[in-house]
Amino acid sequence: MEAKFRDSEYVASGANIVDKTQAFQSDIVLKVRQPTDNEIAGIRENSTLISFLYPTQNKELIDKLAQKKLTAFAMDSIPRISRAQVFDALSSMANISGYRAVIEAANHFPRFFTGQITAAGKVPPAKILVIGGGVAGLAAIGQARGMGAIVRAFDTRPVVKEQVESMGAEFLTINIEEDGSTAGGYSKEMSKEFIEAEMTLFAKQCKEVDVIITTALIPGRKAPTLITEEMVKSMKPGSVIVDLAAEAGGNVATTVPGEIKVVHDVVHVGLTDFPSRLPTQSSTLYANNISKFLLSIGEKDHFEVKLEDEVVRGSIVLQDGTLMWPPPVISVSAKPPPSVAAAPAVKAEVIPPNPFNETLKSSMIYTSGLGGLLGLGAISPNPAFTTMMTTFAMSGIVGYHTVWGVTPALHSPLMSVTNAISGITAVGGLLMMGGGVTPTNAIETLAASAALISFINIFGGFLVTQRMLDMFKRPTDPPEHNYLYGIPAAVFLGGYGLAALQQMPEIHQMAYLASSLCCIGALVGLSSQKTSRLGNSLGIMGVTGGIAATLGHMAPSTEVLMQMGGVAGIGGLIGSIIAKRIQITDLPQLVAAFHSLVGAAAVLTCVATYMHDFPTLATDPAANVLRTALFLGTYIGGVTFSGSLVAYGKLQGILSSAPLLLPGRHMINAGLLAGNIGAMGMFYMEPTMAGGLGLLGTTAALSTAMGVTLTAAIGGADMPVVITVLNSYSGWALCAEGFMLNNNLMTIVGALIGSSGAILSYIMCKAMNRSLPNVILGGYGTTSTGGGKPAEIVGTHTEVNVEGCVDLIKNSKNIIITPGYGLCVAKAQYPIAEMVNILKSKGKNVRFGIHPVAGRMPGQLNVLLAEAGVPYDDVLEMEEINDDFKETDLVLVIGANDTVNSAAEDDPNSIIAGMPVLKVWKADQVVVMKRSLGVGYAAVDNPIFYKPNTSMLLGDAKKTCDALLAKIKEDV
Repeated sequence: MEAKFRDSEYVASGANIVDKTQAFQSDIVLKVRQPTDNEIAGIRENSTLISFLYPTQNKELIDKLAQKKLTAFAMDSIPRISRAQVFDALSSMANISGYRAVIEAANHFPRFFTGQITAAGKVPPAKILVIGGGVAGLAAIGQARGMGAIVRAFDTRPVVKEQVESMGAEFLTINIEEDGSTAGGYSKEMSKEFIEAEMTLFAKQCKEVDVIITTALIPGRKAPTLITEEMVKSMKPGSVIVDLAAEAGGNVATTVPGEIKVVHDVVHVGLTDFPSRLPTQSSTLYANNISKFLLSIGEKDHFEVKLEDEVVRGSIVLQDGTLMWPPPVISVSAKPPPSVAAAPAVKAEVIPPNPFNETLKSSMIYTSGLGGLLGLGAISPNPAFTTMMTTFAMSGIVGYHTVWGVTPALHSPLMSVTNAISGITAVGGLLMMGGGVTPTNAIETLAASAALISFINIFGGFLVTQRMLDMFKRPTDPPEHNYLYGIPAAVFLGGYGLAALQQMPEIHQMAYLASSLCCIGALVGLSSQKTSRLGNSLGIMGVTGGIAATLGHMAPSTEVLMQMGGVAGIGGLIGSIIAKRIQITDLPQLVAAFHSLVGAAAVLTCVATYMHDFPTLATDPAANVLRTALFLGTYIGGVTFSGSLVAYGKLQGILSSAPLLLPGRHMINAGLLAGNIGAMGMFYMEPTMAGGLGLLGTTAALSTAMGVTLTAAIGGADMPVVITVLNSYSGWALCAEGFMLNNNLMTIVGALIGSSGAILSYIMCKAMNRSLPNVILGGYGTTSTGGGKPAEIVGTHTEVNVEGCVDLIKNSKNIIITPGYGLCVAKAQYPIAEMVNILKSKGKNVRFGIHPVAGRMPGQLNVLLAEAGVPYDDVLEMEEINDDFKETDLVLVIGANDTVNSAAEDDPNSIIAGMPVLKVWKADQVVVMKRSLGVGYAAVDNPIFYKPNTSMLLGDAKKTCDALLAKIKEDV
């Protein structure tokens, strides 16, 4: 009755309401307190009883139970091991007692615990001494600190010091070093010298503090007397003492067990029923403890007493009437103190750094770079090649520094805008186009095809980028007037058109330079949310200006211009339709598909250029430079084309996301690479067009096959790296076209995109603690993985339902949500965003923590959350939020696994050892929402599933999040 649970609630949960006599005739009886004689008489023989029994103190009770041939378990005797923490009713009750002790003290203390500064003057905060740093003591410390008091604590176990200080309290010490820890985690009786020293400390503290809360107990013994009557007399009038050890004799000499007394003007709270004074809380916790203990006995859905289970063996008192108490002595310390006699661990030899070798290595890198440039200068066929190489080098440096400035939250828009800019491959197609309203030969057809698919990229890429960037807008952001950037665009295009009509010869190169600078500005704009949409506008200006400059330089006939307009219109229409219809959750597939278009455009342009320029190759001094660019453009384009299609298939679900590890795949890839190198050598010496086309076709086929074998061997979770690498490939293919066509714009933009993809690939690999070759060649394991057997995970997990999760949310103030790819798949961002809005309106601090490789492309989760309306300043990167977990009340892990796996830090032999992860397990409570307890992509069990502060909420993420939202709307 006092716990306020209605009979209807029991019935709704599947229980039958019966009288006491019938209840005691059950097969298994669950109780709180040990049964009375009348209750024992009503218990059926050979049944099972689970209750508080205290077998050491209640031998007569145990004998009576044995006569009924009962199997009896004592909830007070459950061993203190990690796996049994969820069953530990003593800790649950101690937690409540510690909290309630502070409330009782505050009730009797004549002023606030917190300090106060008013116009009437200043009142200092209360000083509280907590003796004992166990569960009750720590709960008391937390509550007292929360009420604004100055808290001091003392415990005989040195390991408690860190816990006390982490809660903001001062840990008191004495000069004698002696450890009071026991194997079971309790305190032992200390030496005479230690006791004398601590009594001196307590005598001093009694004169200073306002409240004393004592919790010291020794199992099986009377509670030690720590506060004498003389110490009580020295306390200030109105002080309060709460003696939580009163039932065991008390830690204070003047305590009267079970009563509240004023002795020497000090209020003594000697109550022995603290949990009963919070009946709903204690009933809820005890119900969880005893029900989970019951379900742990035997197998799933089958009750069976197995004595080899250390929790069962430690808590069983009787088995079919046979006395099983006390159990065999076992060491159950979760963290035993180090043995003084233990042999020192063998440390790996640390090789001191060698400044000479490090400097020599750096020197050789510079030597190679400078020597390589001189070598290129020595074989340079003409000034145009040297100028283009200078442009390429400078562009690469600019791209490198520009991309590092992009904020991680905008990595997805970065991928999208570089995709759009890579559509500058249209320039190569336009330069080769000719004929009339339609192409008239193979060269013109190939060129028109390349331009068509490039325009799909341009229009689709910029529209998708704008959609993403608009999602990051917050309602509180000032209005934007980006349409005004049409003014510089009009001046640029109009001014160029007028100058071109005046036949000013150098205006074309200046227009290329202006376009290139706008493309650089597109990447610079993504360095912050405020300038991101300006960046997209600059990108559009840059690509438009570059195409306009190409047309102005070519001065095509009206018929050819109509053909170009038709190609641009059809490609733009297709790209626009795709961009408007695509769902943001499908963005990685779209990026992969667009990358394939860049690769295809590069191959088509290279073949068309070879056919167009072949008649002059025999007399051209730069023929080998052109052949090199043609061959590399075809090779990189082929790998990009097929690799992107395979990536698209894996992301779209057309192909299995599991890695396809062909037998001898490395030899196959080596053979394909060797075939390409051989074809390249023959291409230099081939005198006929047919032979040259055959060799280009060969490398196109071999590189396409290589793209398939390389990408198929990479699993779905490594797609972020695959997409960034393909992005980089598309940039280098564009650079090859720039050298091939002697076009500065294509070279500059290609270097920007190549640098962007390379840097993002490095960021992704670093976030997984893996090397790029390890990922690209379909490898597993981090660079820090040891060679031994991974640690074995033992224990059982704890499950929670939606109602239990909502209770945790309601009782938490600081909440962090760490989403993973499972949230993307389930499209659960909408209910989560709505739930967060409700919680924030109730004053809760709710944030998101994003791992760099969560999702299937860089920044995907940032975009999905922005789409659902989550403000971007509530979404933090791993480096920004990892230190906050230890101060967090609750973490909700939604659809993530490897990115929150503690084995990365705790197990040096784990395949993900050293991988940076979100340290969610450091929070007070963790709820993991997954379909099952299955492993993630890395196929590594996750130890956090079995940690005592973790609860598993299993099921479909979308349905679970919808249920959470509905329950929160109802309860919060």
